Amino acid sequence: MASRKAGTRSKAAAKRQQRGSSNVFSMFEQSQIQEFKEAFSCIDQNRDGIISKSDLKETYGQLGKMNVKDEELEEMLKEGKGPINFTVFLTLFGEKLNGTDPEESILAAFKLFDPNGTGYVNKEEFKQLLLTQADKFSSDEVEQMFALAPIDVAGNIDYKSLCYIITHGDEKED
Repeated sequence: MASRKAGTRSKAAAKRQQRGSSNVFSMFEQSQIQEFKEAFSCIDQNRDGIISKSDLKETYGQLGKMNVKDEELEEMLKEGKGPINFTVFLTLFGEKLNGTDPEESILAAFKLFDPNGTGYVNKEEFKQLLLTQADKFSSDEVEQMFALAPIDVAGNIDYKSLCYIITHGDEKED
């Protein structure tokens, strides 16, 4: 019974992961997806549909790099936050190619400006930070972002929704 429940949980987790990243196919042309599929097939040495540490080790070996440390391979696999099937593989490339940090990273950054955990940051305070700190935004860049940002009547940005828009796109763009 316990093993059946564990199997059900892992299937449910896999479905959630697939649902959460199914939009990734719209990020690429069909020809690009086919090229990624071919690359995935080359890396998936045992042809089980999941890239494992042994798959990576064999791939590196075929490329002439024999001394790859297990820690290095494990770090690569951790980027997938679970089993790396083709959808996860494509998602990882989508994130890297589009230069967008994973949603969790963006949320963590916003939470630094939300000590009470409300899910909102003040638009004016946030604007000042964007214009004056670190990689400074121009006024035009700030206005572009605010045009997409969900802002309530009190002038607060719903940063969870904004993170979703940043990582998945805005429905209005379609």
